[in-house]
Amino acid sequence: MKILVLNPPYLKNFSRPQRSPAVTKSGTLYFPMWLAYAVGVLEKAGHEVDFIDAPADGYDLDHVIERTRKLDPDLIVADTSTPSIYNDVSVTGKLKDLCTSAFVILVGTHVSALPEETLNIDEKIDAVAIHEYDYTLLDLADTLAKKGSLSEISGISFRKNGNIIHNPKRPYMDDLDELPFVSKVYKKFLNIENYFNPNALFPMVTITTSRGCPFKCTFCVYPQTLMGRGYRLRSVENVVDEIEYITKNYPQAKAIFFEDDTLTVNRKRCIELSESLIRRGIKISWTANARVGLDLETMKKMKEAGCRSFCVGFESGNQDILDNMRKSSKIDLMFDFMNNARKAGILVHGCFLAGLPGETKDTMRQTLDLAKRLKPDTVQFYPVMVYPGTEAYDWYKSKGLLITDDFSKWITPSGLHNTVVKTEHLSPGDMVKFCDDARREFYLRPSYLFYKIKQMLLHPEEIKRTLKSLRTFVKYLFKGSDVPSKSC
Repeated sequence: MKILVLNPPYLKNFSRPQRSPAVTKSGTLYFPMWLAYAVGVLEKAGHEVDFIDAPADGYDLDHVIERTRKLDPDLIVADTSTPSIYNDVSVTGKLKDLCTSAFVILVGTHVSALPEETLNIDEKIDAVAIHEYDYTLLDLADTLAKKGSLSEISGISFRKNGNIIHNPKRPYMDDLDELPFVSKVYKKFLNIENYFNPNALFPMVTITTSRGCPFKCTFCVYPQTLMGRGYRLRSVENVVDEIEYITKNYPQAKAIFFEDDTLTVNRKRCIELSESLIRRGIKISWTANARVGLDLETMKKMKEAGCRSFCVGFESGNQDILDNMRKSSKIDLMFDFMNNARKAGILVHGCFLAGLPGETKDTMRQTLDLAKRLKPDTVQFYPVMVYPGTEAYDWYKSKGLLITDDFSKWITPSGLHNTVVKTEHLSPGDMVKFCDDARREFYLRPSYLFYKIKQMLLHPEEIKRTLKSLRTFVKYLFKGSDVPSKSC
């Protein structure tokens, strides 16, 4: 079967696959990792696949239409996101007009949370996939090829005789080792130099060693809409085999980014992974999402194995707010974590949110004060973004604190994150002003500027990623948001 797998065209550099899809101020652009995993599964089963990442390659709709015409696919798979959903449905509707016999299915966090609502946008969309979709798409392709019944496919919602049918959900897969290496799919279809994460050396390759997250944070979108809260692991050997493949087949790659929700959930496994990399003599820089609470011994071993930096969600400087969002984190442990990271020589990118339940101007100030006291290498301050399918979205909506139902308003006209919530004490403008002011106050301190200059002089490998991020970020640092009353 001929299959088109598409990250649809939209705004230039629109980073659809990330947890908060947008055009980012730092120039971040995520690999379409979940789509790429599905492509690997489909190709392994013998299907003919064309994989297009339109935002990364700068392709417009005309280019996608021409590629679609040449392939003449039997099945069209398109990724979606909340802020781009109307665009995504429109693009795939146009492809359906071109290939009238093709079956069109949408995937991603938004359609997983709102399957029926999505199908009601346009009847040209035949189905949506719910949650993890690698084998849902394979099952669908095989069923379409033999003209079987859609009712037999777990994990989809589809149209039948004017009605929308919701099939039983597909169980999450247990054996992640059976998945093809996602980096092999990148090698065939993508240019890794299109993608950028300021927390990793450039260029880098993004992979994951696990799926799901056992923690209960109310706002985190992947565990609640796509991969679940059950924590499933690839074997250490399988992960290291892929890292070795990357070092041999991507000579230009300077780093690997582990996009696990939290790589450091299992300390013993972190040590096993690190020791395996050391034992096999694999040398490459890597970055991972981490949680507060990781001990110094584990950090030292990870550093020895190439770990350069952590991305950490500190979120708030107020303990009550952390508890309200079920972060399962303590402020005093944040300082222990930062001290350990400094002793181990690992950089930290700190993530901080404004507008969480219970937020006031005083608690936001506590968050900025915490960031300055923690002294991470880099920071981000954003108003909380809530997405359908998360407990946070349901809470804000039930309290009348969601200011729009128009999903296109989740971003500004230029694609930046928009503020679509308020709190009992704060307007969207209050949250935006805090974020703009906090960025300036953190980054423009003489002590921080001296630190970054010293870092680049002592570690020249940091220059390229720092300057690449600075080129896009600096204009927002000084001018603030493109829609000052609503966006951050």
